[in-house]
Amino acid sequence: MNLTPEQILENWNRFLSIIDQYVESPRKEQLLGFYQQYEERFSLMPASHKSGYHNSFPGGYIDHVLRVVDASLELDKVWRSFNCKDNYTTEELVFSAINHDLGKFGDFDHEAVIEQTDEWRKNKLGEMYQFNTKLTYMSVPDRGLWLLGELGIKVSQNEYLSIKLHDGLYDQANEPYLKSYMPETRPRTSMIYILHQADLLAARVEWEAECLDNFYKEPV
Repeated sequence: MNLTPEQILENWNRFLSIIDQYVESPRKEQLLGFYQQYEERFSLMPASHKSGYHNSFPGGYIDHVLRVVDASLELDKVWRSFNCKDNYTTEELVFSAINHDLGKFGDFDHEAVIEQTDEWRKNKLGEMYQFNTKLTYMSVPDRGLWLLGELGIKVSQNEYLSIKLHDGLYDQANEPYLKSYMPETRPRTSMIYILHQADLLAARVEWEAECLDNFYKEPV
């Protein structure tokens, strides 16, 4: 799957409009200033480095984030229809969805992934990008939260935990938060689960669009 330049631009403009619509000042202006400063990098970033994962093509990152925002808002309706406690705001949910994978940006000087130069790895392993070894290692959630801190953008506890835990139990580091059997240490907000489910849904849909048909093709 690939996006046309027109689709990449359309996605980028919609991404900025979501920030403008859902995020209140002063965070709105802070986010818009940051994202617009790095417009080219963000608009062309992939969501993953390998074609066997999801959205590993130019523009895949913003395409994925938009899908997570849409899924979050829809799943929010489902959870609320089952009387989910109203202990988070729509702004918190959308802010977290917008920034859940921000760590894939890298840092202010280095991209997280760069174009793969090894043709064998590209053709045989589907690694369309390679990790940038100039970048100090951090997990994606940790780097995203670090970036927001460096930008002086305040996050609520709901937002912090939702971004940190958005990979759910796929990340063992999240187990102390998500596998607790004591009521006092369990998450206080269901927003954590809503964002995780939205991210999982989006990634699965993208994987199906990009990869699933290949498993059913007749061998050449």
